[in-house]
Amino acid sequence: MRKFLSSPAFWRGAASVVVFLVLWEIGARSKAWMAPEFFAPFKELLGAMGFKKDYLPWIGAVPAPSGVLKAWIAVLGQQGYWQSWYMSMFRVMGGFVAAMIVGIPFGLMLAVSRVAHGVGFPVFEVLRPIPPLAWVPASIIFWPTQELSIAFVTFLGAFYTIVINVLGGARSIDVRYFQAAQSMGSSSWDIFRRIILPGTLPSIVVGSAVGMGITWEVVVAAEMISGGGSQAAGTGGGLGFFIWNSYVGGSYEQIVVGMISIGIAGYFSSELLRTLGKYVTPWLRVR
Repeated sequence: MRKFLSSPAFWRGAASVVVFLVLWEIGARSKAWMAPEFFAPFKELLGAMGFKKDYLPWIGAVPAPSGVLKAWIAVLGQQGYWQSWYMSMFRVMGGFVAAMIVGIPFGLMLAVSRVAHGVGFPVFEVLRPIPPLAWVPASIIFWPTQELSIAFVTFLGAFYTIVINVLGGARSIDVRYFQAAQSMGSSSWDIFRRIILPGTLPSIVVGSAVGMGITWEVVVAAEMISGGGSQAAGTGGGLGFFIWNSYVGGSYEQIVVGMISIGIAGYFSSELLRTLGKYVTPWLRVR
């Protein structure tokens, strides 16, 4: 802990957060802190752009960090807030684990088998550009419950990223490794477990971290659209539904609380994967 606190990278990060919060507070309180005369030279320009407010139009309507902190403290004691955390985390982990279980073998199969690549890759490539959120209406129709619909959309959020990274990582392995192994009489299984799999692990780690971030984005949007799955309002329909419910109720500070909660959850989830990745790929450590 002492080494972490003495790290220059830690203090640079802390300073950037403090500066961001200060600028946010100033911008959010611009209407109260800055006289209308301050905006007089820009009034005509802002009016032409459609802004009629006497404060910074790009941030002045956003709740100040101090107000967000008060709202956050208030919801910390509410059971529904923590149920929202649990529901979103449960959905994210379920969809992400399913994407790993299906995506990693599928990507490796596309990489090592010409037949599998010829059969599976064209269909995969046609479906890949479709945004996961575009599947929400179809998944609500075709899956028997809204919970399964959210899980399916969450799965798609990570699946394509994982497969593409696995396929790219396997194909980036130097062909001379395969030639050397074959010249020494290695079997196909030996080549796979000693060359292909270790050579693909860094790409699996990167794809997993990126896929985790996309999964959080998708699950929140899916919760908003589907109304929190099977959960009723106020009983923990997920962080996405928490944000939507706050918007409908006019609690704009809670909207930001939900957004920050998602950011924190996504950051720690991805950081956990990167940390695990360092242990499964020790040959990539530089210090």
